[in-house]
Amino acid sequence: MIYRTDYHVHSTFSDGKNAPSDYIETAIGNGLSELGFSEHLNLLIPDQQWCMNPSRIHEYISHIKRVRRETKDIEIKIGLEVDFFSGMEKEIFDFINPLDLDYVIGSVHYLGDTTVDSSQDFYKDKDLDSVWKSYFDLLFEAVESGLFDIIGHTDLVRIYNFKPVTDPLPLYMELAHRMSLHDVAFEVNTNGRNRPLGDFYPDRRYLGVFSRENVPVCVNSDSHFPSRVGQYFDEAYALLRDAGFTEMCTFKKRERSGIPADFSELSH
Repeated sequence: MIYRTDYHVHSTFSDGKNAPSDYIETAIGNGLSELGFSEHLNLLIPDQQWCMNPSRIHEYISHIKRVRRETKDIEIKIGLEVDFFSGMEKEIFDFINPLDLDYVIGSVHYLGDTTVDSSQDFYKDKDLDSVWKSYFDLLFEAVESGLFDIIGHTDLVRIYNFKPVTDPLPLYMELAHRMSLHDVAFEVNTNGRNRPLGDFYPDRRYLGVFSRENVPVCVNSDSHFPSRVGQYFDEAYALLRDAGFTEMCTFKKRERSGIPADFSELSH
């Protein structure tokens, strides 16, 4: 049996479309054992409309704790999705370290002043090899910062299908190596299926790279709607099985555990 968790869910505390409690019924119906909320937090540009203002952090944590107390049949976890910016490691650490969280997802959205998922225009007339290298360089820094338990949508730069000219395999190999070295997990993020990319993050062709480096993994929906909680998870689990993964990771109070995954329930 697969121990099913979804740690990447956004509610109205950031850019999700529903209150936290609205996600629970779908999560239970999809066989999840744990549901985790991870609102966007940006400490460099705190007034971004798609992020929770840092001033609401205690309100958010208190609210999810109340939802946890009131919820049966599924375990509720409290997380954040924090934008990583080079040079802001101390500010991020000082903010998140005192908080009563179960996990922190670190994500790279920005290259310079613009997010890589804002528009296709970001990629026009750019050297795509340089864009990809810059993006992965920031991922490397995020991994090595020690700030994060999970790295979110590790190749978000794929979102509009702009591909580098050179083979990106060395970038994935280096990322997996650094994640293994620094004991950081990654997610198979199923929300890429709902974006122009039409597929998961990271690129399914390179899941074996992460497996060979023994990088811990979880499957997350990055849901902004209740209907997408646990979406496409069986397909993601099948990919992980075929790539050689044998367990899923779970989180509680910033401590990670591994639970063996029995993939026999999946069809071949």
